[in-house]
This record gives sequence, C-alpha cells and structure tokens, in this order.
Amino acid sequence: MMSSARELAHPEAADLVVTDVLFALSDPARLALVRRLAEGPLEVAACQPIEGEIPKSTLSHHLKTLREAGVIRNVPAGRRRYVSLRRDDLEGRFPGLLTAVLATPGPSDA
Repeated sequence: MMSSARELAHPEAADLVVTDVLFALSDPARLALVRRLAEGPLEVAACQPIEGEIPKSTLSHHLKTLREAGVIRNVPAGRRRYVSLRRDDLEGRFPGLLTAVLATPGPSDA
C-alpha cells in the first residue's frame, strides 16, 4: 500500500515575521509566482514563472522560501501537491501588506 504524501511544515499565522515575508517577496521570480497564486491555487507542476522556465531545483527552493516565510501553503492531494496563497493569514498579521505588494506594478507592467 502506498503512503500518502507527507504534510510539509508551515508557520502558524501568529508566528509570521514581516522581515521573512518581505525577504521571500523580494525575489522577482517568487513575486511573479505570488502574483499568479493571487488568482487562485496552482498544482506545483504548473508553478513555472510566465517569463520562462527555471530548473526544478530552483523552483523547489523558491516554493520552500515562500512556504517557510508563511506566504504560501503547500498541500498534498493524492499524488499531487497544490500551492495556495495564505492571503487571510497575511492580511490578519500584516494588514494591507499583501494588497500593497500585489498592487505594485511588476516588470512586465512597466
């Protein structure tokens, strides 16, 4: 019998640290991913940035950084994993931060 995918550790909303969140959002590739996740959850396999493909190891690093900062939630569903933005947790802990970040034009919007 196959075991289910293991649950990854996520910080509690009360434990989110603004400097960790800002660091996670400071990378252009991670910010682009967060902008995509603002539209709705994605399967991990669909998390490539719009600008071009990055190696799987780099994508894994970006997802881990965002997850450990509390920006995203990574949840197993059968043999797949889905990633979603922790919008409510971020808004509750740092009111207006995510809204301001998402409202700021990205490089492709300039």
